[in-house]
Amino acid sequence: MKRKILAAILSVAMTASLLSGCGSSSASSGADSAGSQAAGADTSAGSTASGEGVEEIQWMFWDDLEATEDLISKGYKDVIDRFNKDYEGKYHVTPITTNLEEYYAKLNALVAAGNTPDVFIVSPGPNLTDYVEPGVAAPLDDYLAADGWKDTFTSDAVFSQMTYDGKIYAVPLNTAAACCFYNTEMFAAAGVEVPKTWDEMLSACAKLKEAGYTPISISAGTAWCLSMVAGYLCEAEGVDLAAIADGSDSWTNGKLEKAAEKIVELSQYFQPTAAGDTNDVATANFYNGEAAMLIQGSWAIAQINGSNPDFESKCGVFQFPGVDRIIAKSDSLAMSSTTKHPEACAALMKYFTDDTAQKYTAEVGGKIPVTKVEYDADKAPAQLAYVMDVFKNAKGTFGFYNESMPSTEAGSHFDDTLVSVFLGDMTPADAAQDMEDFYASNCR
Repeated sequence: MKRKILAAILSVAMTASLLSGCGSSSASSGADSAGSQAAGADTSAGSTASGEGVEEIQWMFWDDLEATEDLISKGYKDVIDRFNKDYEGKYHVTPITTNLEEYYAKLNALVAAGNTPDVFIVSPGPNLTDYVEPGVAAPLDDYLAADGWKDTFTSDAVFSQMTYDGKIYAVPLNTAAACCFYNTEMFAAAGVEVPKTWDEMLSACAKLKEAGYTPISISAGTAWCLSMVAGYLCEAEGVDLAAIADGSDSWTNGKLEKAAEKIVELSQYFQPTAAGDTNDVATANFYNGEAAMLIQGSWAIAQINGSNPDFESKCGVFQFPGVDRIIAKSDSLAMSSTTKHPEACAALMKYFTDDTAQKYTAEVGGKIPVTKVEYDADKAPAQLAYVMDVFKNAKGTFGFYNESMPSTEAGSHFDDTLVSVFLGDMTPADAAQDMEDFYASNCR
């Protein structure tokens, strides 16, 4: 499988780094790191000179902490600033920042160059596996056991997608759910009720379009956004990913084809620029009042409210119609196995999950905390309460489809295949056969 090839490449890069005596950290800032420059990362955010004897570490993230309007990202900047102030003279962290679309390519470039960031953000599932299998990520159990840190989390279940052979390799920062945001004023003006079934969804879109509104804003330029919708439609059709992975079922059983047909059916209600719009643009279309719905996730609450605070009062949330379960995920932190300063890394990771950070996660960012912290629900964004209701009423959760397949390559192939269907470059039947052929050659 291609993941094994990636693992081998990263493993060789790590070995070369160790033999040459190169650590992942240096006394210089991230802006002076040759590896950072090679990856094109923006390291300006939070960069300050550290004094002699100070342990300098780097943290890599997928947003610009200085320019962002995303409230969760602003919270992460607060964590960095608070950490550097509290540990002044002992530890100092410099962020390496980029954008979401380029994040993993740039992270992998740093890893291959022997300059793995000391701490880096990662999605659980195959993305994390890519760094666990070749030994890039370090096990965190000893740090979690120290001072009762692990006991502060809501349960051991939050580590389920981060555990390999009984060891934990990442720490979750929050929990979020995929959902549908809607403009309550547009729905009321068009006489539309919140849809609960697929047919009601199509009917709502038709009424909104007839009333002069663009029904849905979505990104196909950022492929995972479109494939998230496809994942819900596959769930509704009863696709069994585990059975397909072990060969006891097939992508050509008709279920993916039906889901892809529904993508085509729904796409008539997308904004005209959906094919080229990025995730950020599609989200902005919604909070700027250019579309009635945004199919995204509760992670977008911080972006919506940070960019247009006045929009919160007219922003409703509902569960994707026609499915019993919801897509849920978390942002997580991993530690480099080659860091020269593991204690500093662990201290930083604890700051991301302390009471101050986790209260901010809920009360300002609108995400669900992963610790037992108590927060004031009245201070939290209105959308968070709606999301909590979605969680309460759902019959369970499942992961992003592209993060639930045997490898990141399989997930990317799924994303690209569904975009090809949307663009008309591939029929739903061809898409099913293409996925089956890919699995036969790479996943079984």
